[in-house]
Order: sequence, then C-alpha cells, then structure tokens
Amino acid sequence: MLLKDVLVDEGLKRQLTTLADENRISHAQLFLGKSGSHSFALALAYAQYICCTDRHDGDSCGHCHSCVMFEKLQHPDLHLIFPNCTYGEVKKDPDSQKLANYFREFAFANRFHLDYSEWVKWLKSENKQVNINIRDCAYIVGQNSMRSYENGYKIYILWMADKIQTAAANKLLKTLEEPESQSLFILLAESSDQILPTILSRTQLVKIPPISEEHIKQHLIDEEHLSAEKAADIAAIAEGSYLKALRISQEDSSLHHLLTTYNLLMKSLTAYLHDKRDYARIDYLKVSSMLTDIAKDGKEAQRTLLNYLSRMFRNELLLNTGQSSLVKATADEWKVLDEHRQFFTIKNAALLLNDCNQALYHVERNINAGILFTDFYFKLLMDLSKK
Repeated sequence: MLLKDVLVDEGLKRQLTTLADENRISHAQLFLGKSGSHSFALALAYAQYICCTDRHDGDSCGHCHSCVMFEKLQHPDLHLIFPNCTYGEVKKDPDSQKLANYFREFAFANRFHLDYSEWVKWLKSENKQVNINIRDCAYIVGQNSMRSYENGYKIYILWMADKIQTAAANKLLKTLEEPESQSLFILLAESSDQILPTILSRTQLVKIPPISEEHIKQHLIDEEHLSAEKAADIAAIAEGSYLKALRISQEDSSLHHLLTTYNLLMKSLTAYLHDKRDYARIDYLKVSSMLTDIAKDGKEAQRTLLNYLSRMFRNELLLNTGQSSLVKATADEWKVLDEHRQFFTIKNAALLLNDCNQALYHVERNINAGILFTDFYFKLLMDLSKK
C-alpha cells in the first residue's frame, strides 16, 4: 500500500515519513480515527514505507522485495493482530494467526479500508464475542523476543485495539513499555474509551481526521467513475467516511428505498397531527404493511433504517432552526426535508432521536421486531406532537 493511495491528510503523511526518515519512530503509536478514516490503510502504508529499501519522494517504491511482500500482506516482519472468533476450519482456541488467511481475503476485498461491523458479518459471527484475546497477546510477546527476519523493524499492527480483552491487554504492558529494539506497535482504534489507561499511557497518539467532502467527492469521480452530481450527493452524507460513501454508491437503490420509507412515515405522522380523522391521508394500513416488511428484513436492515431516521431527524431540526449549512443531505433528501421541516422543534427532535436510540437498543437485544416497530410508530406520533 503506497502512501499516495491512502485518503488521509497530506500533512499527517509528511509528519509520519519525516519521523521515519530522521529515525525518530516512537515504538508504540495509537492511530485514533472513526470507521472509514483509512487508519488500517495508513498503518499498512506507513509500515511499508519504514521497511522499504528504496523509498523516495515521501513514499515507498512499491517494487522492492519488501514492498512486494507488503502488498501481499505476507512480509515476515509484519504481524497483523485483529478481533477474532471461531470460524471456518478454526473450531476452537481462535487467534489472529489461525485466521490470517481469512483476514487477508477480507482486507483485499475491501481494498485495505476496513470496518469492524463488516468484519463481524464476514465471519458470520453477529452472536459471538469477536475480540483480540490472550493468545494473540502471548504471540506478540513471544515474537518480540525473537530477531526480525529481514534485519529491520518488526511491526505489529493491532487493528481495533479497543477490542482487546482486559486480561490480554495486561499481558502486553511490559512489552509495550520495554520492547526489543526496532519493534513498532501500531494500535488502531475508533475510540480510546475502551482502551486501558495503562495501554494509552504507553502509546503516542496520532489522530486521524475525517475525510473532507471534497476529497471523497473527487475520489468517487476518479476511482468509482461516478458523475460529479452523484459523487457530490454521496459525499454530502458520508460523514467523513469513505467506506460509507462506497457503501452508499453501491447501494443507491437502498438509499432511495430509505428516503421513500422516511417520506411515507412522515406523511402519515403529520397527517394525523393535522386531522386525526383523515384516515385516507394517514393511511395506517400502508404504514403497518411497511413496518411488517421492516420487521422481516433482519437486524442489519433495521439498524440501517433507524440510523437513517436519526440522521434525517437531525437534518430537519437544523433546517428548521436556520442552520441549513450544517445539513448533510442529497438533492432528493433536501426536497423531502423541506416538506416536513415545520413539524420539528428542539423539544420534539430530542425526543424523536431518543426514540430511535431506544429502538436500536431493543433491536440489539432481539426484541420481537413486529411489536418493536409498531410501538416505535406510535412513540414517534406522540413525541412529534410535543412542540
């Protein structure tokens, strides 16, 4: 992975390469960035740069033996550690080494731009504990006591370090504090809240900012060959995540379906507020059928809808309180938002967002979806009326 292909701030890339060029590499670094911030791709490109034998112009060469091995994720001094569980041929005592081939397939399929929820789906393990375990950390400790294969750096990339089990994390403390020479630990996390303070205190923090709308738009035009108009629409709602932008571009019909669902739901709710006896406009039978379909679609589709409703409710509030510059929406969404904006206030928007969060909470706990979404509709109705 070349640094030029990683969609992150150019200043951050220069900062990392300068430290490598001046041999001032901190032995333990925490790359902190939200999902879609390309932290794994950056860590991989940075590691490749450090090990490259012919680096120039602020990047690795891409063709030396070391770079070729990195492109295959098979460099002997690159150690990938990631959340894991039993899967495929691994029936017990899973660890990152046993699942290495599966992880490589996942990384290549996603072009090194990784997302934890997608990895969990890849493993078909939504009902399992997927974490970095004590066997992974024992492997790190053991490898760190050995010499590197290529007489250079031994590099450990711990993807989703916030998923390390507490007992496993404690096993790493001494190694992180007193590693062997030319050992580099790159911990990747979306949030520092779940990482032990003793781990945090031993790492140098590298914050990875969200990707700008303009960068996402241009990348979608150049790499995904989208029209400028469509790329701008997607970039506007991607919330700084290129992964989310890719997902939206690949599921354009899904986005249209979500907007149609939102519009139908709001038309029914607002019709009731206008005249509770106007049964034709309320059209509860159609809404009830829609809710039944949602209940049958499975947890992932239900999560997607509830997160979409949350974003639209926030946008409605911003629009109605004169903060349209903060609205993140496509051109089609703007039209629908403008139609319903008058019904949203600071008071009821907070209640509606809480309704979405509560519904998400119950989806995760496998509450009967039919009952859940019927109840959700009437909660929205009650809270939307509170102006």
